[in-house]
Formats: sequence, structure tokens, C-alpha cells
Amino acid sequence: MAILVLNAGSSTVKFALFDFDTLKVLLRGVLDWAGKTGQATVRLEMPGQPPWSQDLEVPSYREAVFAALNLLQQRLGILEAEQAEPGTLAGGEGAERVGKATEASQAISTSLSPVPPSDSLLPGLAQRKIRVIGHRLIHGGEEIRTPVWIDAPMKQTIARYRHLAPLHIPAGLEAIAAAEEALPGVPQIGLFDTAFFADIPPAAYLYPVPYEWYTQWGIRRYGFHGTSHAYCTERAAEMLGRPVEELNMIICHLGQGGSATAVQAGKAITNTMGFTPLEGFMMGTRSGTVDPGILLYVMREHGLSVEQLDYILHHRSGLLGLSGVSSDFRQVELAAAQGNPRAQLALDVYAYRVRAMVGALAVTLGRVDVLVFTGGIGENSAWLRKEVCRGLECIGVHLDPEKNQSLRPDADIAQPSSPARVLLIHTREDYMIARQARQMLLERMAAERR
Repeated sequence: MAILVLNAGSSTVKFALFDFDTLKVLLRGVLDWAGKTGQATVRLEMPGQPPWSQDLEVPSYREAVFAALNLLQQRLGILEAEQAEPGTLAGGEGAERVGKATEASQAISTSLSPVPPSDSLLPGLAQRKIRVIGHRLIHGGEEIRTPVWIDAPMKQTIARYRHLAPLHIPAGLEAIAAAEEALPGVPQIGLFDTAFFADIPPAAYLYPVPYEWYTQWGIRRYGFHGTSHAYCTERAAEMLGRPVEELNMIICHLGQGGSATAVQAGKAITNTMGFTPLEGFMMGTRSGTVDPGILLYVMREHGLSVEQLDYILHHRSGLLGLSGVSSDFRQVELAAAQGNPRAQLALDVYAYRVRAMVGALAVTLGRVDVLVFTGGIGENSAWLRKEVCRGLECIGVHLDPEKNQSLRPDADIAQPSSPARVLLIHTREDYMIARQARQMLLERMAAERR
């Protein structure tokens, strides 16, 4: 038996297959959908096997996801849905989709070029049965505080938050729909990024605007990257061999998007992202926190529309906006090393803003026991870690320069005498989702036997 995990973004879907009993990764992959061109690429990585990819021609995001799942199921033979018996796991919706899924499967499969047989890619995997599907979902508002089973009413609830995460929530709903069609009858669960921050105090989540904005419109800090922060909280305590209840942590998730969380006794007390994932750190293409007066000024004095501002703040700011080079941190680092002054400036601003926000989080904790770096940039840029930690000696952070340069995740890169440990952790959001999906399914099965 196996668990399928889907992590849907605006133009990509990351997926992973886990063994149901051991939670060992059997396969990882990504679907990269170009959107306007109607083309998608599926890439697979399997333990002990060379990477594999295939191009698909699909007219929409949902059909791209469906095509990827269909490719795995029909051509590689590894995703054969285990049909639930009537009245047990599937519910009523899945059975109604069987005919539709079969027709769509046949239609899409005719457009795919031949691929190697499944046993040449990963021997033995063809016999796996998908028992449950887990989704990473961005926004559950105040309403969804725990992992949930996904059914028709829950999909309607998720859709209500579309305006708060307009890139990610529609993508998540499309991935859910595609999975329903490709794997009819297989139950699905959702794990929400905002759930880890459900209990942050009002002083941390309220904005200094009219209180009615919160009571009537729900405007408050929600926080994001919660699944990653939750994993790193557990993993940091495990690495240090200490109870999580004893530790004050600051966790920096630095990737194309970025946020930091202050964690006390295993519970988040605040996050640098806010009402939307636009607040906080400077990011790849997102501005992060800016003076709201700037927005009023450029609208009033330079005629920018709401739509133009929305696009600029989300897609033309951050590393890309300042450097003029790229939204990819690696490319900006390379340009800076080659003498590009704007690229170096962008890196300096990025590091400064992370360092300043880490310092602000430290005073909310009172004491810092652990500083964690995770995410693609946090795990891989020794330069950034050095610059962020420069000046943090005042909160007990003493980075070891040699360890910072040489060690890879998971590792402690602090000096031996440092009061606060500095940890590199490879985040595993998909593992957290798979573990939760397994637990929920086992609990449901046990309840049905009673």
C-alpha cells in the first residue's frame, strides 16, 4: 500500500509516493506546466534509478495534473487505485467519477509517447496500491485549524479563501479535482500551511487598523509555510536530543518564498508572513514588507492601478526587482560574483532584512536556543547564512565558519561554545503530509470496525 502526496503551486505540482507502513519515499517527481503554451513536463526521481522525464501536451492546469497521474497509473503501472468497498473509505463521490476518469484516461493516454516498462524504472513498485492522497493547501483561514478530509463541503470552504491566496488555492482545488478523476474512490486529506499558526496570540495576529477590519473582513496575520516550520520544530528537537517543550526556536524557511517563525515549547507564537504570503522577507519576485504609504504614493502620483500594483509586488519585485538579473538566488549570487553591483545590492538587502526580522523575533522569545535554516536558499547558501548570523552574537548565535562552508543538512553549524545552536535542516513537508494522511486513514478504519 502507498500514500500519494501532492503539493500544488501556481505552475508546478510536486508529488511523492510513500510506503504506507514505513513512510519510506518510493518516488518523487514534479509536474511543470507552462500554461500559455499548453505543455507540461513530468520529471520523476526514484531511489537507485536515473531521473526520467516526459513532455505532455495539455490544455489546462487540471488536465496537466490528471495527465501526470494518468501517466504514472497507466504507463508506469505504479498508481493503481485500491477500490474502497461500498460504505467504507470512498464515499459517494468517487464512484460517480469512475466512468469519467476512464474516458479521460483513454483520451489523454493516446497523446503520450511510449515510455519504458514499469519494471525497468522501479522493480516491485507496480504492485503498490494508493490508499489515501494528501494535499498541501495554503490557506484555511481561522476556520480550518486541523487536517481535514476533503469532500464537497470542504472544497467549498477552501474556495472561500481563494482571494487570500489567488495563485495557490485555485491550483490546490484543481489538483484535488484531478486526483478525484484519476484515482476515483481514493480518499483525500488536506494539511494547511496556516494551521500551525492557529494559536498565535491576538497581540501577534492583529494589525493596528480599525478592529472592524478583523471582525467583519477577517484581516489578521495568518502565517504561512506552517508545514515546513512544524517539521523543522520536531526535527530540531530530535537532532539536539532535547524535549521540544524546553526549546525556543527561530526557524527561517528561505526559498522562492520565505518566512520565519518564532516557536516556543513546540508552538508557533508568530510568523513573518501575514494576512497574505506577500508580507515579511524580501523574496524571489515578491517585495515582502514595504511602507504602505509607498503604495498610496505611486497610485496617487504615478497613476498605477490596483492590478498593476498587485502584479508588480508579486511578480516584479524582490530579488528580481532589485537585481534586474533573476528571481533565482543562485543566479543573483553568480552575477554578484562577476561584479554586478545591483546583484550584490539585492543580496545585501535580502540578508539585511532576514537578519533584522530574526532579531525582532528573538525579543519576542526572550531567549534563543535554536536558529534553523531550511528551504532551498537556507539549506544551500553559505554566504547568506554567514551574513544573516553576522551581528546575531547578541542573541547567542555564534556561527562556525568552517562548518557553515562544509556541512550539508541535517547538521549543527554553530561553534561548540555557542549558547544557541544553528541547524541546517532539509525540510520534508511531503513527509508530514504523508504521516498525517496515514494517521487519519488508520483512525477512520478503526472507527469503522467498531
